[in-house]
Amino acid sequence: SASFCDWLASDPVCFSIGPGEHLRLCPQDYTCCSSQMEETLAHQSETDFLSAIDDTSQFLLTTFTQRHRKFDEFFRELIDLSEKSMNQMFTKTYGRLFTQNANVFQELFVELRRYYSGGSVSLTEVLSEFWSRLVERVFSLVNPQYQFSDEYLECVNKHAEQLQPFGDLPRKLGLQVSRAFIAARALVQGLATGRDIVNKAAKLSAGAGCVRALMRQWYCPLCRGMPSLRPCHALCLNVMKGCLANTADLDTEWNNFIDALYQVSEKLEGPFNMELAADSISVKVSEGIMHMQENSIATSTKVFQGCGNPRPAPGRSRRSPKESGGNRRPFRTFSPEEKPTTAAGTNLDRLVSELKERLRPMRGFWVSLPHTICNNKNMAADVTNEDRCWNGQTRGRYLPDVTGDGLMSQINNPEVEVDMARPDVRTRQLIMELRVATNRLKHAQAGQDTDFMDSEVEEGSGSGGGGERYSDDWPGYGPYSPPYSKPPLNPQTPIKPPRVRDRTGSKWNRSKGRSISAVSRPAFFSLAVLFWLSVLVTVAPMWR
Repeated sequence: SASFCDWLASDPVCFSIGPGEHLRLCPQDYTCCSSQMEETLAHQSETDFLSAIDDTSQFLLTTFTQRHRKFDEFFRELIDLSEKSMNQMFTKTYGRLFTQNANVFQELFVELRRYYSGGSVSLTEVLSEFWSRLVERVFSLVNPQYQFSDEYLECVNKHAEQLQPFGDLPRKLGLQVSRAFIAARALVQGLATGRDIVNKAAKLSAGAGCVRALMRQWYCPLCRGMPSLRPCHALCLNVMKGCLANTADLDTEWNNFIDALYQVSEKLEGPFNMELAADSISVKVSEGIMHMQENSIATSTKVFQGCGNPRPAPGRSRRSPKESGGNRRPFRTFSPEEKPTTAAGTNLDRLVSELKERLRPMRGFWVSLPHTICNNKNMAADVTNEDRCWNGQTRGRYLPDVTGDGLMSQINNPEVEVDMARPDVRTRQLIMELRVATNRLKHAQAGQDTDFMDSEVEEGSGSGGGGERYSDDWPGYGPYSPPYSKPPLNPQTPIKPPRVRDRTGSKWNRSKGRSISAVSRPAFFSLAVLFWLSVLVTVAPMWR
């Protein structure tokens, strides 16, 4: 560097060139460098090398950091806007009926945020719990002439899966929300992983053999009195490939990781669109409520047959469900014009497009790092300047061949001695981290969460042998969704096990505890299913 040139020029030793027998790193010809100066320049060469790595990888680090922040802020604001939109629209439409039962919807968004933030939450269980709570509330609202005990509402809930009071809306919303949230969380986690991987991979420590080679190519010309002479391009490549041998071994898993990020981002602007999923929550819930109201007579009749006749409410005459709902404000769906604007005025398509543009040049980054550094005119001579460069000994052509990439290719590296018998533990750890992140991203492309591999989200997620099926939730609104035939009310269908209720509160209070995830469900769950199957055999005729 210029500072070292000035230092050498001002050093009295440099005015008297002498034999270089005292040199340990540079050729022992005539030199103007003392042993101390050679050692100082060796440290400087290591600093220059690490700075070059840091500068070159800055693009990666900046991209992952900024994209992670932008996507995270965007997704969080989408969830906030979705909840705000639902509150505003439902308050306007249902008035006190909504505000009195708002905690059901608030709890849904609390759990959605917890899942997105990385919590150990099953989306399948969250949505199932929401619809279970909602069916109790709506059933009571469409039958205000009756008084329902906790036990009666539990009976209603147990048979809701057979009756399908909300039609096919819970399944549609479940698929759309699960796919979008799984992909969104996987993408944001993947961007954070990419940032951390780059941070770790760029924090190198040059070994003794690497430092010697760096010194010989960058500062030995200076000690020979040729400070402007740059190392030959091929010499630089061999030195860098030796120093970065372990880092180059990241290439395969790094490329797989970048490809997986790219593919998940494409899903988010296509069938797993987070904007549409967030917007559709209020739409599909509203459609489900309307479906239950429109079919309240048939639903209530079957419930009364299966659970018995409820007690009339005090001060109310017994009326039919049709009569009781005649004066109620009609439920309705919402037009696209009423949907909230995208978060902070940002468009998901634009975010994804910008990310994909930045991901493309990241492939092969680590294996091409020696070329990137040596293509810098301050680091090495131009490849066309083969005869007027430093070849490691003097000015002239560099004759040895350029070695291959990766640790195992360094056996014939003429510039750097690499211990191939001891693979770098740190690099192996980074490879494993990349594999784990890639695996999560690949499962997210199929709508699967690796934390809940046996959850119901996987059913119909598009990962089966029949090919991907996205038509049921794309673009995400009722008029565009194909009709689905409802499964028949089958008495042989297992009844859902009873849920734990809060006996100390009002009939609307639900236990705050979450059901155990599918991966850790205890053995007594199977016993409970067998018990309810036996009960079903007894009560089955009542449901025909």
